[in-house]
Amino acid sequence: MQKAEKKLRVLMEMRPALDGFYGIPQETRLLCGVLSTLPELELSGLLQMSKRGVRGGVYGNAALSEAERVHRFARVVVSLKGSSALDWKGDVIEWLDDLWQTWRLRYAAWTGLGRIPLGHFETRYFRDFIWQELYGRSLPAADREQVLLGDYRVCGYPWRRMHLVGIERAQVLSHSRYPVLDTQGLDVFVAQTPFPGRVSRGTALVVHYHDAIPVLMPHTISDRAFHQASHFQAMAANVRSGAHFVCVSEATRRDLLSLFPEAEPLAHTIHNMLPTHYYPAEPAPERVADIVRRHLHGEFEGKIKGKAKVFRLARAFGSEEEKTAFYARTLGPDSRFILMVSTIEPRKNHARLVEAWEALRGAADPDLKLVLVGHIGWDYQTALEGFLPWIEQGSLFLLHGVPADALRLLYRQAVATVCPSVGEGFDFSGVEAMRCGGVVAASDIPVHREVYGDAARYFDPYDTNSLVQVLRQMLYHEDAAHTQGALRRAGAVQSTHYLSENILPQWQELLWRVGRPTTHGEYLTRCT
Repeated sequence: MQKAEKKLRVLMEMRPALDGFYGIPQETRLLCGVLSTLPELELSGLLQMSKRGVRGGVYGNAALSEAERVHRFARVVVSLKGSSALDWKGDVIEWLDDLWQTWRLRYAAWTGLGRIPLGHFETRYFRDFIWQELYGRSLPAADREQVLLGDYRVCGYPWRRMHLVGIERAQVLSHSRYPVLDTQGLDVFVAQTPFPGRVSRGTALVVHYHDAIPVLMPHTISDRAFHQASHFQAMAANVRSGAHFVCVSEATRRDLLSLFPEAEPLAHTIHNMLPTHYYPAEPAPERVADIVRRHLHGEFEGKIKGKAKVFRLARAFGSEEEKTAFYARTLGPDSRFILMVSTIEPRKNHARLVEAWEALRGAADPDLKLVLVGHIGWDYQTALEGFLPWIEQGSLFLLHGVPADALRLLYRQAVATVCPSVGEGFDFSGVEAMRCGGVVAASDIPVHREVYGDAARYFDPYDTNSLVQVLRQMLYHEDAAHTQGALRRAGAVQSTHYLSENILPQWQELLWRVGRPTTHGEYLTRCT
């Protein structure tokens, strides 16, 4: 077989897929899912935890019985789900191992010597685990067999610890440096964020770059000191090493180049792709009440200035009969609601939407409801305290864990989906709503103008009255029905840009170009 015909060997970081539902975790699952369909790729995933080490895996070519191999693979599963120690002696051994790992990483970062070994993990014995933990929250069951064909590599060193040794070095010397991941034999390693490591000679590093918010808007992120420093130092090191950056929007690419203009030749734009769960949906108003009721947040125990505080995020009822009657009456087939889908955190600008919604209720539509879908993130006190009176009144509903088939109907049934963020890298919710037949109002920020085009109405994210006026025009003006029809038609077209059949070829071409530059021309010839 000629070299040009050999499969391209691609390793993809899967760490984000182990955490969360939407955002980068979803994007990781979707990308891996579609790349797994390419017959010319030999795709494997990298299993690594953010804060804990991963135990187990098979390293090297040691002669092991099948039983011992399976035992070592099972230890990977156990450690990914929690501690793998059996008792206090195991805890001590793990603590000593963690200490040794830290010093080994420091040595590799400071001296440039040594390699981080990668173990092997085989899928075939652990198909249920791989599907449930990595893919099931974002991919349809029809994709299950395809994504379970690939095997995995294991990095036993925690991702956060790798970041910290690079930051430590940068605090003493002029810039960060990270250990080398042993990727020999691989053509491309795709990282999901700036990666705290280098790759072996012969492997191209591709950073799937979502946004520069940890650097440009650090006041809006969690664990600010770590995430700002880790993002910047790893990104700077990746740029110096000649990594390629695949930015999820042109706006994100511009942010990257404003920080590192020297990365311009290696910075590319490939938009995110939509999950296949979202497609034009017929209205189903009779299902809204049941969806809302089943996915309400309950009590949330947060911390305010270090002290525990319990937030009651669903209305209390005296009996089940009273609860049933309330939801049937309040969210019946004729109900009207505005929808927002996003984690509760400062950058998402929930307070602006609530203020505008309150103004609309007071002046035009007292029965208008507000449905918010998203997990509780960070710096949530102000937002939650603003929600509470309306939750108890029964006009605002805070949901989480809404599956795609239910969210599809909420997008379609909402009078509008609002995307009020002050900063984004892409923002899925608007194009998801468009794909499902909904109408969208979005903050007037560059990435929304780029991704949503003429299929949304825009407002100033810092001006409540601007949002009120846009929603009035969309919902209550004498031409509102015409406006909504035009937005639905435009949204149906705009959302097609992000279907996998339009995005996958861009990834396919780029991976061959960076992974096999000497045979890229031959590859293009075969494709055409």
